[in-house]
Amino acid sequence: MRAAYIERLGPPDVIRWGELPDPEPGPGEVLVDVLATAVDPVDAFVRSGVFRTPLSFPFVIGRDLVGTVASAASGFAVGETVWCNSLGHGGRQGAAAERAAVPAGRLYRLPPGVRPEEAVAVFHPAATAHLALFTHGGLRPGGTVLVGGAAGNVGGALVELAARAGARVLATAAPRDHAHVRSLGAAEVVDYRAAGLAERLASLAPGGVDVHIDTSGSNDLRTAVALLAQRGRVVLMSGARDEPTLPVGPLYMKDGSVRGFAISHATTAELAGAAAAVNELLAAGGLRPRAVEYHPLSAAAAAHRRMEAGELRGRRVVLRP
Repeated sequence: MRAAYIERLGPPDVIRWGELPDPEPGPGEVLVDVLATAVDPVDAFVRSGVFRTPLSFPFVIGRDLVGTVASAASGFAVGETVWCNSLGHGGRQGAAAERAAVPAGRLYRLPPGVRPEEAVAVFHPAATAHLALFTHGGLRPGGTVLVGGAAGNVGGALVELAARAGARVLATAAPRDHAHVRSLGAAEVVDYRAAGLAERLASLAPGGVDVHIDTSGSNDLRTAVALLAQRGRVVLMSGARDEPTLPVGPLYMKDGSVRGFAISHATTAELAGAAAAVNELLAAGGLRPRAVEYHPLSAAAAAHRRMEAGELRGRRVVLRP
């Protein structure tokens, strides 16, 4: 088979495109013919060595795939359209190839009527958002959620999932994105660069925020804690650019908590729960990607270079064999 792979950790230029032996499924694995794979920031973290995880070389890159079952196994029938969003990590080979062997517990059927090459663009952001909101954020219907960076891929999924779950969603985004974020279900959208942003958000949530999630990576914990309701939760989606200051006293007095979250640490059961929620919304016509580029799988190195250079800016890249 042809695949995008690396033989050592490093920058995008270490990615190779060429022939590798077909994967041989082990016990509990399903052989899948790949239709498409998406390019995620976590792929770059693994490829570069920033996120350390067991891997063997040559190592096929990529986390997400949508494809068809190549040989019946573990209850999956030949020809079924399936997806996975947790390859390329924890000793598992990646998705950026013509074929992949996928553990059956990490493989999910795609709902009928959903376009595979469109759906693959939302698997990772949507599952991330679901786990952040419900598994780590403990969101309940009627709660108030603040989503920072709501116009991005994960941010948009956070808004849509929270709104559909019956939460009141406050969001920050650039003015050009306000209409889009409102269309996803946000009750209020504020310019993230506005003067007096914290005061404005506090006025919109006089009872406080139950779940605070900032996808931008700024992690302003002083402001986040000040906005929390009693027993509110701050869910950290990325590492801070600086060393943030945690106001321990106010957090303590609110019975609040700060919770780190990396989807790569999610259990198989947690991922399956997120997949069920994602499938339900996909079947209902939700979670459609805002902007997608389609390229051949041989363009994996170029896609990684563009992603790390910040050129994608919310667009998703889908690669097809």
